[in-house]
Amino acid sequence: MNHSLRKGAALALLAASFLLAFWVIRHQPRVEHEIRTIGPFAYPLAVAVFALVASAPFSVTDALAIMNGALFGPVNGTIVDSIGLVLAALIGYWVNRHASRVFNLQDYLHRLPPWVKRFPVGSPAFLLAVRVIPGFGGTVATATAAAFRVPVWVHVWTMCIIAIPICSLLTIFGDRLTIAVHGYEARARHYAHHYCETHRCPHFHFRRREPPSPAPS
Repeated sequence: MNHSLRKGAALALLAASFLLAFWVIRHQPRVEHEIRTIGPFAYPLAVAVFALVASAPFSVTDALAIMNGALFGPVNGTIVDSIGLVLAALIGYWVNRHASRVFNLQDYLHRLPPWVKRFPVGSPAFLLAVRVIPGFGGTVATATAAAFRVPVWVHVWTMCIIAIPICSLLTIFGDRLTIAVHGYEARARHYAHHYCETHRCPHFHFRRREPPSPAPS
C-alpha cells in the first residue's frame, strides 16, 4: 500500500509539474513580465529553485528545464540549468552523507538491472550507468556516491555529464515550443480577422445599460 501511495504521489507530482510548464508556456508573456519585475534577482531565484528541486529524491527537473527555456531562452535557460545542477549535486551529496538512513540504498541496489551490476559499486562507470535509468536512477547514484564516500568532484561530474545535455535539450524544446504556440495564436488571430473582413462576419454590439434617472420631484 505504501508503495502504491508513493507511486501515485510521484505520478501526481510529474503530472502537476508538466501542467505548470504548459501554463508557463501558454502565458509566457505575462509570466516573463512578472519575472522582470524582480530585476536582477530573477536568475538567482531560478537557479535556487532548480537546485532545490533537482537535489530532492526522485525529483523531476524536466518540466523546470522546459520552463527555463520558455522564460529565459535557450542560452540563458541552459546556464540556469547547469548552475542549478552543480548546486543540486553538492546539496544532494551533503544531504545523503548526513541522512543516509532515510534512503534504503540496499533495496534499490538489488533492483538494478544486470548490466549495471557488472560495474563496481561506487565507480564512475557505475554512477554513469545508474543515472541513465529513468525514475530512481539519479537518486540511487547520489545515495551511492555519498554512502561509498566517492569524491565529491566525481559525483558532480558524473551527474552533470548526464543531466546537463538532457536539460539543455528540454530547455531548447521549451523555447521552441513557446515560440510555436504564440506564433500559432498570432496566425490564428490574423486569419480570423482577415476572414471576418472578407466575409462580413456579424459584429455584436451590446447596448450599454444606463442607470435609471431619478424621478423629478
